[in-house]
Amino acid sequence: MAERVLRPPGSRLDDEIRGIDNLELPLRPRRHRLRAMWSGLWPKLAAVGIFLIVWQLVVLAQLRPDYVLPGPLPVLERLGRELTGEVLPLATAITLQRAAVGFALALAIGTLLGLAIVRSKLLRTAVASLITGLQTMPSIAWFPLAILIFGLNEAAIMFVVVLGAAPSIANGLIAGVDHIPRVLLRAGQVLGARGVARYRYVIFPAALPSFVGGLKQGWAFAWRSLMAGELLVVIAGRPSIGSRLQFAREFSDALGLMAMMIVILAIGIVVDLLVFGTLDRAIRRRWGLLES
Repeated sequence: MAERVLRPPGSRLDDEIRGIDNLELPLRPRRHRLRAMWSGLWPKLAAVGIFLIVWQLVVLAQLRPDYVLPGPLPVLERLGRELTGEVLPLATAITLQRAAVGFALALAIGTLLGLAIVRSKLLRTAVASLITGLQTMPSIAWFPLAILIFGLNEAAIMFVVVLGAAPSIANGLIAGVDHIPRVLLRAGQVLGARGVARYRYVIFPAALPSFVGGLKQGWAFAWRSLMAGELLVVIAGRPSIGSRLQFAREFSDALGLMAMMIVILAIGIVVDLLVFGTLDRAIRRRWGLLES
């Protein structure tokens, strides 16, 4: 019978155990909040500065007349006047309201459809390819049908926004569930997670990264569909960013047109950073992929 070997404190085994415990420690000390914010902000500011410089160089090259391709300074001055006026803030509020309502409807429909497909093999076989086909269709192709059914009103815009976003959300959830490791499902079953609890505590948290990716893609499709809808469906008494973009084109107002394009781009960037960027960081931090 082999004799037990007693290891004194401070032995190599204790050092190895302490080394394993150190794996749970952060890789580097936490940075100050302001310094962390600045480290994430300055690359974006640098990118904006480079874009403005390139824009100004293109204008100086005189590839197009100034009334067709104005420089960044006149456009920003025009944007400042628009922002301090009454019409653009109202138009922005109406557009954001439409975006929020349309994306909320797409989120509900896409999530329910995705859950139904992952629960039913028959339903997956029947409509999974159809959802992917709907996702690949250009949103502008739906507007003739939407206008024919609903007319030139809010319902036509919402119809296309939902059709543009819901398939991406459903596909994101389906892909997330399909790529869950089987060991997690078995572990949840052993621990008693069945029925609704299985989806709440095992399946949905494991599929969350892919689902958030689907939400992000769905928002991109919804925003693009909304802009296309507002260009085509102009409702009296309901100004919007898209309608102001259309009016600027009709009146050959290059300054107003480019100012509206900057607003559209800025809203997309802000939503991505504040909503989906925050969700992504929270998920990665929860999974131990990002320092606290």
